[in-house]
Amino acid sequence: MIAGARYRHTNLIAKDWRALARFYQDLFGCTPVPPERDFKGRDLERGTGIPGAKLRGVHLRLPGYGADGPTLEIFNYNILEEKPGVAVNRPGFGHIAFAVDDVPSAREAVLAAGGQPVGEVVTLTNAAGVKLTWVYVTDPEGNVLELQSRPG
Repeated sequence: MIAGARYRHTNLIAKDWRALARFYQDLFGCTPVPPERDFKGRDLERGTGIPGAKLRGVHLRLPGYGADGPTLEIFNYNILEEKPGVAVNRPGFGHIAFAVDDVPSAREAVLAAGGQPVGEVVTLTNAAGVKLTWVYVTDPEGNVLELQSRPG
C-alpha cells in the first residue's frame, strides 16, 4: 500500500472551463477553491508531455464533505484533442455521481442547464434489498453524470 494515499480530486478538461464551472456551482452547489489556476512553461510541458502547453482553470469543492473535502478540477488546455462520443460502457473514466433528493427533478434541471439525456430514470434493487433510483445524463460538455437517490 502507498503510504499517505488519500483521494484528492477528479479532473475534467473543458472547452469553456468558466461555463462548465458555473454549471457545477449552480446545479450542485460546488464552491470555488481559490486561486484560479494559470500554468505554463517548461515544467508544465515536461509534466504533461505537451509542447507549448498552457492551462487555466479552477478547483471546485464538492458538496457534502466540508472545507477539506475533495474537489472537481476543471481545466482548459490551449491545445485540445477531439473528444469521442458519449458511451457509459467505454473502459476508463465512466461518470461522476451526485446524490440528490429527487432524481427526475434533478434530471430536468441538468437538461434545462444544457446537459443531455443518456438513459431513463430507473429504480433497481440490489442483492441486499436496497433500492436505488438513478439516471445518466451529461453536463453541457458531454461528461457523464449519474444522479441517484435512495427512495424512502
